[in-house]
Amino acid sequence: MNCNPISKNHMNNLQQPRSRKTRIVATLGPSSCTLTAIKALFASGADVFRLNMSHGAPEEKAELIEYIRTVEKDTGRPISIIADLQGPKLRIGQFKAGSCKLEAGNLFTLDKDPRPGDQNRCCLPHPEIFEALKSGDDILLDDGKIRLQVQETSTSAVHCNVLIGGILSDRKGVNIPNRMLPIAALTHKDRRDLTFVLSQDVDWIALSFVQRPEDLMEARQIIGTRAGLIAKIEKPAAVAHLEKIIAASDAVMVARGDLGVEVSVEEVPALQKKIIREARRSGKPVIVATQMLESMIHSPVPTRAEVSDVANAVYEGVDAVMLSAESAAGDFPVEAVRVMDRVSHQIEEELSLKYACHQERKNAIRSSSECAITAVAGQATRLTRAASIVTFTKSGSTAVRASGERPAVPILALTPNLSVARKLCLVWGLHMVTTPDVNHFEEMIGKAKSMALHHGVAHPGDHIVITAGVPFGCPGTTNVLHIAQVNGTPD
Repeated sequence: MNCNPISKNHMNNLQQPRSRKTRIVATLGPSSCTLTAIKALFASGADVFRLNMSHGAPEEKAELIEYIRTVEKDTGRPISIIADLQGPKLRIGQFKAGSCKLEAGNLFTLDKDPRPGDQNRCCLPHPEIFEALKSGDDILLDDGKIRLQVQETSTSAVHCNVLIGGILSDRKGVNIPNRMLPIAALTHKDRRDLTFVLSQDVDWIALSFVQRPEDLMEARQIIGTRAGLIAKIEKPAAVAHLEKIIAASDAVMVARGDLGVEVSVEEVPALQKKIIREARRSGKPVIVATQMLESMIHSPVPTRAEVSDVANAVYEGVDAVMLSAESAAGDFPVEAVRVMDRVSHQIEEELSLKYACHQERKNAIRSSSECAITAVAGQATRLTRAASIVTFTKSGSTAVRASGERPAVPILALTPNLSVARKLCLVWGLHMVTTPDVNHFEEMIGKAKSMALHHGVAHPGDHIVITAGVPFGCPGTTNVLHIAQVNGTPD
C-alpha cells in the first residue's frame, strides 16, 4: 500500500469543510489497519469508516476504533464509524474429495445428513430452509455460479435438477431468492458483536439479511439510541417491503453484491434507483455499496465503467458511496478514495445534478412546519445569494432536513452532542461541528456568524441563512429562519 505521511499542516487544514458533498465510506482491513493508513484515507477524502464484522477479532476492531478516534482528535473533525454485522451465512457442507462437478440436467440432493457429499448429494446444515422451499424454487450456489431448481421436498431432503452446473467445493454460499426464509437477521455472533461495538461507541450499525421490517426490531431494542441503524437492502424480500423497512431504519444501504446474486443483473440498476428514490423521499440517508471500483483492488486506475457507476450514484443524489475490498484488502486504497473524491466533486459541479436533486426533493411530501422552514431556507440561499446555511441541531433532525434539500451552498451544522456530530458525517453535505448550545436569539446569531467565518463557509460581507428551533435545546423543532450578514474577521 502506498501511504505517504500526512503533514501536520495538512491535517489542520482538514478542519475546513470538504468541497465535495457526497460522502465516502471506506472499509478498513488488512490494507488499511494502521494509524498511518487511516490518516491517509481520511486526508484523501474518506468521511466514514466501515468495520466489517465478518472478519477479524473484537480486539482488532477496538484497535481500529482507537486509531479513528486519534485521527478525529488530531484533525478536530468528527468521524463516523459503521459496524457492519455479518448476519446469517447460508452454506453447504463438505465433499469427500473437497469438491465435485455438477452436470446440467442431472439430479442433486441437499439433505440434513452431515456426512461429506459427492456428485449426487451434500449436506445443507440449515434445517429451517427445508420447510420454506417449494417445487419450482431456485437455489443458487457459490454466488449464483451454480443454479438448482427444486423438484421435490421433504422434511429431510430437497431433490433438485441442476440447471447450471460447474465445480462446487466445500462450504460454498447458498442463496434462495424467491422465498421469505424463517431466519432471524441477528445471529448469536451478531449479538456478541453488537454488544461489543456499542461498548466502543460506534455511530452506525448495518444490519444484514433484512427481509421485513420486523427484522430490525431486535437490533433496535438492543441499540436503543446509542447508534443509528442501517438496513442493508440485499434480498428481493426486502425490496417487496421497502417502504416499511425504510420507515423502521435510520438509513439504508443498497448492498448490490448479494442483491445482484438473488435478482437478475439487469434488474439491479432499476432497483438501485428505486431504493434511492424511496430513501430520499423518506428523508433517510442512503449509501450505494459494492464493487464500485472493483478493478482498483489490483489496479491504480479504475475502468471507465466504474467511474460511470460512481458518477451515476452521485447524479441520483445519494448521501454516500462506499469502498469495500478496494480499501480493505486492495493494493491501492488511498488511490481508490481519491478517485471517488474527484469523480464525486466533478459531478456535483454539473448543473444537471443540482436540477435533478432539487426536482426530486420538490416532489417529496412536506408534512410539517419544520420541513417547510428547511425548504424555505434552501430557497432563501438562492434569492439572497447567501454563502451558506448554518443550522443549530440537537438531535440531528434539523441538519438532516437541510441536507435533504440538496442546496448548492455549504451546510454548517452546529450541535452540542458529539455523538450526533459523528453520526451525521454520513449525511450529504453536512459539515459537523460540536459547540456548546446557545441560550437566546442574539447568541444564536452571533455564534452562527463567527462559526461561519471560522470554518470558511462565509466571508465578511456575505449573507448566511440560519435555522434553529425555539425554545433552544428542545430537540425535534425547527421553527426559526433568519438571514444575517457576516461581519468581522475569522478568529
